Amino acid sequence: MNILKLIFGTTLIGISVIMVATNPDHDSYQEFAADTLNIYLKEQICTQVSQQLGNFLQSHCLLLVDTTRPHLSKIVAQNTQRYNFILFSIYQTDLSVSSTLPEYHVSTIGILENFYIYQAEQI
Repeated sequence: MNILKLIFGTTLIGISVIMVATNPDHDSYQEFAADTLNIYLKEQICTQVSQQLGNFLQSHCLLLVDTTRPHLSKIVAQNTQRYNFILFSIYQTDLSVSSTLPEYHVSTIGILENFYIYQAEQI
C-alpha cells in the first residue's frame, strides 16, 4: 500500500513539474492569438469582401492582413489579461479593431505549451 502511495505521489509531482515547465507565457499567447486572428481575417472577412465586391479587392484584403500582422500582435497584447494558475494560464482578450467591425471576447486556456480557445463571442 505504501509503495502505491509513493508511486502515485511521485507521478503526481512529475506531472505537476511538467505542467509548470510547459505553462505557456504571454509572448507565446500573443503569437498564437495574432496567428489565429490573421487566419480568421483571411478566411472570414476577406472572403466576405470578395463575395460582395469582387476578387480584385480580396487580393488587397489578403495583402492588408499580412501587412498589419505585427500590429495585430500589439493589439492582442494591449487587450489581453492573463491569469496565471502556475500549472496553466487563462487568457481573456477583448478585441475591438475599429468601430465599423464587431467586437469580440475570447477566452483561451494555455496548458502544456498549447492554447485552446474555449469561448469566443461577439459582443
